[in-house]
Amino acid sequence: MSLIRVVVADDNPVVRSGLVALLEARGEAEVVAEAGDGREAIELTERLRPDLVLLDVRMPLVDGVTALETLRRLTRVLMLTYTDDAEVIRAAVRKGASGYLVHGTFTADELAAAVRDAAGGTGNPLSSAAVSALMAAVQEPSQVNVARSADHVRFGLSMREAEVMDLIARGLTNRVIAAKLFLTEKTVKNHVNRIFAKMAVDNRAAAIARWLGTAGGDR
Repeated sequence: MSLIRVVVADDNPVVRSGLVALLEARGEAEVVAEAGDGREAIELTERLRPDLVLLDVRMPLVDGVTALETLRRLTRVLMLTYTDDAEVIRAAVRKGASGYLVHGTFTADELAAAVRDAAGGTGNPLSSAAVSALMAAVQEPSQVNVARSADHVRFGLSMREAEVMDLIARGLTNRVIAAKLFLTEKTVKNHVNRIFAKMAVDNRAAAIARWLGTAGGDR
């Protein structure tokens, strides 16, 4: 199995060295370069074409969210930062980040899995803060229905599946969705399984990101 080629971009050298050690110790990734600011991250990515960039948000010269606009056209980008501001999270996911992880909310195993999923395009790893920020963006049903009116066509969902997905995006559980739509919980679960299959995701966080049209895999 070939190693995942990664560029680590963070203005804190201690954080960078820790990430490099974590990633390379597992034998799945090779850190091909380190960047201390967004401009350097873009230059290195253009030259080296890695499989993934791990990108901090708050960096000098060019911040991470701004750099993301260029980087996402070159490779996949996983935001990895201490910033848990909801507006920043939504901006990053909207601009094409393949995932958003907040330091202190994941284990080494979870980071390794996130790198595999983001680099391979098989998932959109999101910390709980990121999930909450995305859900908050679609809390009002009227806003959801207007913004997502054509998404059932894009993903091949039935109207009922689109209705269920709208409620998932508002953070509702299968039990609550069942009560709202006058369905059994088993029926809702079946709808959710079909939705995940059609949207090519395996969890609610990734489904929400794609439903908002902001997942990295939609570029």
